Amino acid sequence: MNTTNESMKRQKICVVVPTYNNGGTIVDVLRRILLVTDQVILVIDGCTDDTRKQLRQMGDTPIDIVDCHLNQGKGYALVAGFRRALELGYDYAITIDSDGQHFPEDIPLFVEASQQMPDALIVGSRNLEQENMSGGSLFANKFSNFWFTVQTWRSLPDTQTGFRLYPLHKLFGIRWITSRYEAELELLVFAAWHGVRLVSLPIRVYYPPREERVTHFRPAADFARISVLNTVLCFLAVVYGWPRMLLHQLCCRKR
Repeated sequence: MNTTNESMKRQKICVVVPTYNNGGTIVDVLRRILLVTDQVILVIDGCTDDTRKQLRQMGDTPIDIVDCHLNQGKGYALVAGFRRALELGYDYAITIDSDGQHFPEDIPLFVEASQQMPDALIVGSRNLEQENMSGGSLFANKFSNFWFTVQTWRSLPDTQTGFRLYPLHKLFGIRWITSRYEAELELLVFAAWHGVRLVSLPIRVYYPPREERVTHFRPAADFARISVLNTVLCFLAVVYGWPRMLLHQLCCRKR
């Protein structure tokens, strides 16, 4: 048994993998995760491709599977994974995408960072200038980074990455988050408003050539949803987030 897996058991850390129609990459991703840890929760978000067939071909594994028969979005899948993790007694969840862009071999970096900062929400930070990153994704990330700073008075270099470590008992606003992929931004904003420490951690990323890329990002519709979400979050920042952060700062100064 490797030392990372032993550390994850002591710290009660699992890996949550939401997946939607990534049958071509899911087996490789899971096998690489299993080389690091056997504490894995897979959330099948209504896949309509051959994902389930690919999983059956893996044989017996220690993976705990949550099968959502209807596609309801990444936000919904994450919440389902977090709830399952809490049911199983975990205190932390590392989330990683199933499209092969993230390196499961970087999971130990999150475990080590969590040992040093046990109350932190640790956010992977990609090299946004790396070759093959789409222009639309780069723009969406910079757009979200800007509004995240406006809404929380904090700065993160990458608010869109799905490779993170969440302290499960410090998840705020989980009942109200959107069901799609922009939920990850919303979780960051609510965490910041409630004083959770946010830590950026450099990670590797692989962007396949355009002809090999599988993406569920729809530029027009998804960017419109991000814009609507940021409008709502800006309003909530004025009436809730900023006052709460100011009160927290004042309380800290009096101590």
